Amino acid sequence: MVEELGRRERKKQQTRRTLIETAARLFNERGYDATGVADIAEAADVTKRTFFLHFPTKEDVLLSDGPARIELALRVIGERAPEAPMREVLAAAVHAMIADTASADLPNGMAAMRARLMVESPTVQARILRSVFTGQARIAEAMRAAYPEALDRTSAAGVVGAVVGAVCAAAIVSLQDGEDAEAASAAMRRAAAIALRAVDALGTEAA
Repeated sequence: MVEELGRRERKKQQTRRTLIETAARLFNERGYDATGVADIAEAADVTKRTFFLHFPTKEDVLLSDGPARIELALRVIGERAPEAPMREVLAAAVHAMIADTASADLPNGMAAMRARLMVESPTVQARILRSVFTGQARIAEAMRAAYPEALDRTSAAGVVGAVVGAVCAAAIVSLQDGEDAEAASAAMRRAAAIALRAVDALGTEAA
């Protein structure tokens, strides 16, 4: 029974990944607006019903790995070593998200598509910004809970917003400039290093 459930879950995850990869390809070949749910389902050799079992809308495919990426950061924070420095934990969480982006969204072109749509589509832009803000808020709350003596709600929101915002902005600019996946990853890491100085400044203020 357990083996059967495991097989079903693997099949489900494979179908989800196929839909994401197919959507990324079609978005880049035909354009985002010209690609519909039916097109993605047909190219992935599944029914529209199967598509909707995985994604409520086409926009959800565009942002498909975002929630899992936030969960990855939360897991890093939750599994931190005892007495681990705040800066070190936040850096580890952010770099885990960057590494995940570099292994998925950058190679298949989904990240580049999002960067382009941030300029071309106000609707998609709003959806992306809402997703980023929601993710930042969850990470900030996790950091505040992990370091209650150093962070209140305001400082946690400020520090996490500075780091995550810097990484996202660097990725968008790099991809809009046509840089490849390796350069975009480097840009995100560089932005994280710059923004993490906000944590150092917070430590100075506390002292």
